[in-house]
Amino acid sequence: MTLPVADTQFVEATGVWIVKSLVIFGFIFAVVPLLTLFERKMIGRFQNRYGPNRVGPFGLLQPLADVIKLISKEQSHPRTAAPLLMALAPAISILTAVASLAIIPFGDVREGFGTKYGLYGIDVNIGLLYAFAFGSLAFYGVMLGGWASGSKYSFLGAMRSAAQLISYEVSLALALIGVVMMAGSLSLVDIVKQQHAIWYVVPQFVGLLVFTVTGLAELNRAPFDLPEADAELVAGYNTEFAGMRLGSYLLAEYLNMIVIAGLAAAMFLGGWRGPGPGYLDPLWMILKMLVFIWFFIWVRATLPRFRYDQLMSFGWKVLLPLATLNLLVTAILVTVL
Repeated sequence: MTLPVADTQFVEATGVWIVKSLVIFGFIFAVVPLLTLFERKMIGRFQNRYGPNRVGPFGLLQPLADVIKLISKEQSHPRTAAPLLMALAPAISILTAVASLAIIPFGDVREGFGTKYGLYGIDVNIGLLYAFAFGSLAFYGVMLGGWASGSKYSFLGAMRSAAQLISYEVSLALALIGVVMMAGSLSLVDIVKQQHAIWYVVPQFVGLLVFTVTGLAELNRAPFDLPEADAELVAGYNTEFAGMRLGSYLLAEYLNMIVIAGLAAAMFLGGWRGPGPGYLDPLWMILKMLVFIWFFIWVRATLPRFRYDQLMSFGWKVLLPLATLNLLVTAILVTVL
């Protein structure tokens, strides 16, 4: 018995989606532990010390020790907390991060195993809006975690995250709209393809600078880590979280760092484009993402935390006018040329 052509295509597409989903989750659980080790090693070098070097050869088993420690810790919460919502909050953060990672392209469409497949999770014609939508939903994981903890310090950290999101999300979007206007598409795959002649880092260098700074603020990483300022709020929105619930927040943070690095590489550095044969495309994309990740780590090891008034002032008085001016100049040039 043979299936109709439409049913056969549906089965093939379903199989490709399942394989892609497994690859994405495999990528997450393989890369994130290595990324934590890479960050700790790099910060150690920046600060003239060794970093992790006790667990396993060269400290390579340190991520495994960290996971075992988090899994073995007891879950606890204050009497004023909402336990169900505390369990749901980090799950929201992970879900939104994984959904955003699905649109990062690591290569063009390939043919193999009797079917065609793209080296990305999904390619939607509103790809950038898709990323913004899930990036905005990620805020609810932080906000819900702070409120459900029943702690004033956690709630203050969550409110800071809300104010920070409002201050930097607009500038981040404006920094990318210039690229969208030049490419004429919201699809990340199409944007990468449009960079066959010149990478957008050249005409959109100001946009790249704004996106990089606002990306750091979106990640709540130093020097923009005010929502979890340990000197003021103990640990911010995740003060009352322990065990793998805390580990889930940390996992989401590193996933979001990969997403921001992927967006920057695809939007400004030509994505998977690079010299050599086509099978090197994913390697070029990963190397470009590592450049941004290394820069994020460098900034964390170098710059002190801003005061909160400095943070807000920098977002509204510097980044927003700069991103708006870059957008206006881009619109004029695209219209004239």
